[in-house]
Amino acid sequence: MDLFLKDKVALIAGSSKGLGFATARMLAQEGAKVVINGRDEDNLEIAANDLLQISKTFSSFPADVTIQEQCKKVVDHTIEKFGRIDILITNSGGPPAGTFSDLSIDDWRKAIDLSFMSHLLLIKSSLPHLRKSKSPAVLAITSFTVKHPLDNLILSNTVRASTAALIKSLSIELGNENIRFNSILPGWTRTDRVNDLLSFRAQKANTDPDFEAEKISAEIPLGRMATPEEFGRAAAFLVSPAASYINGVMLNVDGGISRSLF
Repeated sequence: MDLFLKDKVALIAGSSKGLGFATARMLAQEGAKVVINGRDEDNLEIAANDLLQISKTFSSFPADVTIQEQCKKVVDHTIEKFGRIDILITNSGGPPAGTFSDLSIDDWRKAIDLSFMSHLLLIKSSLPHLRKSKSPAVLAITSFTVKHPLDNLILSNTVRASTAALIKSLSIELGNENIRFNSILPGWTRTDRVNDLLSFRAQKANTDPDFEAEKISAEIPLGRMATPEEFGRAAAFLVSPAASYINGVMLNVDGGISRSLF
């Protein structure tokens, strides 16, 4: 199936590793021109060297997308490099684990900046350029905890739900401009972020990360965690012109662990 992604320009935030990088690789394989982004320049360089094996039409730009001025810089870089933006994928690392009693007000403010404001700021900066595209699409990477809150992840449960609500609202408000807004809700996928959460759970329960991974896998109907590549394929489809009538959805890519109907 042709996803019609050849020569589309995609800006992917938080894409120096993990789910963002898996998505960037998939888009590059489909012929898109991608701009990858991250805060850590070393990780970004490693990611760029990897992408170089797939495509010569990509760029990388270090920026902290919780800061408005840096969001504008990464958007400006994309325009300078490729002339337009067809696809925006908003993404950031997750906030720390902890209970309501454990977390400070400052923790909450940082989580809002990281997991909500970063999405909002990138959309604000990119919108004038998306309006000029013939097939504009925005995809926010959130979490299945939007529909299936987890213990000790109250920051993620709460703040990511706000991001999903923002995306749904924009899909309604800007649908008449033919800009599609969707969010994708990954489940347990073996990334550095999930490895950190497994370590946190193991420390809390006095077990080990492998035991915690097996326990989680037993709760997933497919019986295993996802690979980043499986997530990347789903994300690439959602932002592609092949999904031109999909707008305003929250797509679970979680192996069926979320039991909700909607």
